[in-house]
Parts: sequence; C-alpha cells; structure tokens
Amino acid sequence: MLKKIISLLIRKIPRPVLQRLSPVGLKMLGWWYRGNAVECNICQHKYKQFLPYGRMTPRSNALCPNCLSLERHRLMHLFLKERTNFFTAPLRVLHVAPEHCFIRRFEEHKNLDYITADIESPLAKVKMDIHAIPFPDNSFDVAFCNHVMEHVKDDIKAMSELRRVLKPGGWAIIQSPLWPGLATTFEDPSITDPAERERIFGQNDHVRNYGTDYGRRLEQAGFVVDENMFVKQLDASKVALHALPADEIIYYCKK
Repeated sequence: MLKKIISLLIRKIPRPVLQRLSPVGLKMLGWWYRGNAVECNICQHKYKQFLPYGRMTPRSNALCPNCLSLERHRLMHLFLKERTNFFTAPLRVLHVAPEHCFIRRFEEHKNLDYITADIESPLAKVKMDIHAIPFPDNSFDVAFCNHVMEHVKDDIKAMSELRRVLKPGGWAIIQSPLWPGLATTFEDPSITDPAERERIFGQNDHVRNYGTDYGRRLEQAGFVVDENMFVKQLDASKVALHALPADEIIYYCKK
C-alpha cells in the first residue's frame, strides 16, 4: 500500500517541482527503501529497490530517492565513464535542460567548463531557446540534451543548433523517448487540446512521438550518429545492480 501511495504522489508532482523538493522530500522516503539490492552509480546510495516513477504507467525500481536519477541517467553516466574521456579531458560542456542528478557532480569536476541552459528550468544558469542557442559556432566540446526534442516546435532546427555550437570533432548525447513499434516519427501540430495531446503523445507538452527513424533525424541535422547499444555490452549483474534500461539506445552524435 505504501508503495502505491508513493507512486501516486510522485506521478502527480511535475518533474521540475520534484527536482526542487528532492532535498527535503524523497531522501526521507529513501529510508523506507534502504537495503543493498540496487546501487545508484551516480550518487553511490544503495536501496532494496528504487522508487517507482512514470507519469502514465509507473515503472518499478526507477527513481533514486537521493539524487533523482532515473534508469536512463544511470546508463548515461556509466557510458560517459567507460566509453568517453568526459571525466578526464579538459572539456567545455553545454547541458540543455540539465538533470538534477548531474548538475552538482559535473560542476565539481575541475576538468569541465560546465554550462547549463534551458528556456524555463530553474536549475539552469543560462536562459535560452534551443532553436537559437546564444553561443558562437564551434564553442563546445560536448553537449547534452535529453528528453527535450519531443517538446520543441522544430526538432531538426534544434538539433542543427546543437551541432553548430559544437567544435569540429565534438560530440553530443541527444536522447528522446522512442514510441514502441513506431517506425516513422509522428507529429500533428493541429492537435492542441491538452487532454488529446496527453492521450496521443503521452504528455500534454509533447508534440511528437519518435519512431526508430530518430537517428536519421539527427543525421538530417548534420550529425554523424552512432546508435550505441552500450547496455547490451554490460554484464546482466551490472544492469540489475544499477537498474539500467535494458533496451535504451545511446544516441552518440559527432560533428
């Protein structure tokens, strides 16, 4: 019963609000989940399982009560650690719509010149529209932009802007949810009713459902795209320990 109540409460709280409440709220809930079955590889806290999370259909064992990492965040962090020089090389980084679990930790890395940006997030330091990024060409070594493209009016333009501000040879991780079984991305700007948008797109602030052609849309914006199945290269025990998403593709995009 307690888990059902927790799941319902988390679903009703918008994620930006959830991020701001985490220091006083969810960490206390973590006490009920204390144990050693799972470990967040971002904050190193351990639990018998993670909190349920998901707006429409809650996923069990998803949300870290301490740092608010989700399955995809833990996978990305592991990818950065094991497959890139992110934590060792001097890099200038642009993080669009920065996630709570990453901000302080990335800011503490002395090798990173780390800039957060978003049009509305209270967590970001630079207010910007991703359709017109206010930085010169070739400004950054790395860019992150996760679960943003399904919200924006012109995703190809936004992707192109991210590519523009990357230095030659720079790279980005640009994740978006993919719609199960959908081959071609669906969008219909005529759907404006919030309830109908939530029914069709899963959230009323989404404007498209991405299909398996998502990588080709990134290529259309000029990127060289590696649809990397890093998670499939990991031991099953590590996937279970960190509660990683078993089928998540990492879209590693190079300029």
